[in-house]
Amino acid sequence: MPRPADMRTYFHVHMISDSTGETLMGVMRAAAAQFERGQPIEHLFALVRSPRQMERALSHVEGFPGVVMYTLVNADLREALEDRCAELGIPAIAVLDPVEATFSSYLGAPMTGRAGAQRTLDADYYRRIEAMNYCMAHDDGQGDDLPSADVILLGISRTSKTPTSIYLGNRGVRAANIPLVPGAALPERLFDWKKPLIVGLVATPERIIQIRRNRLLNLNEDRSTDYVDEEAVKDELLFAKRLFARHQVPVIDVTRRSIEETAAKVINLLTEHRGKA
Repeated sequence: MPRPADMRTYFHVHMISDSTGETLMGVMRAAAAQFERGQPIEHLFALVRSPRQMERALSHVEGFPGVVMYTLVNADLREALEDRCAELGIPAIAVLDPVEATFSSYLGAPMTGRAGAQRTLDADYYRRIEAMNYCMAHDDGQGDDLPSADVILLGISRTSKTPTSIYLGNRGVRAANIPLVPGAALPERLFDWKKPLIVGLVATPERIIQIRRNRLLNLNEDRSTDYVDEEAVKDELLFAKRLFARHQVPVIDVTRRSIEETAAKVINLLTEHRGKA
């Protein structure tokens, strides 16, 4: 009997890591998203660093057979996992092995073999914390040291400026955002500053109106205002686009982009900007 088109196939995925498991989770979900009817049942075992912890994870795998994905640097733990999975006939994927082998070959250097090495509290960690603090202090045009930003996002209301800034901050990028309001003054000499990359965010009028209406509903506000008037929104967008064109500001249309996709585009632009500088 043919399977209904909308019926999902559920399967178990076991993620075993000697660190937080965030890498495994990201890879697994990215891969699973390519299968429309495949729905993973996630089992995460983080900070697995002893034989006892490994045995507990493997007992669970045996009880719920599925795919095993792992990031482990300890040779004994890896061997125990691979041997048991082979006995059970369960696929086991060492997610980082191909990447690490390529790096090692290219650099001509061995791996450090430190569990959770990417989580070390180093300068990069503190840089990201500082960037997050900067983003929060420079949201919606606030703050008095905007010239020190890495990125300044400009856009009319509801073009994802704040969430994009926060995401960039989590990536270590000092991001500020400034709302564009016709008639309101922008910071003096904004477009003369050398360090920051200025990026304009736009969306379709329909998308902006939809988001603004939802916001008003959440505020229990149902009066008709220019905030959601189609012609007024089009005028705001026209004002923004003319400003961006006049100052040769790169523009990103966020209508069909996720926050992650918008941030990735900004980071690409920032790399180019720094290269030119």
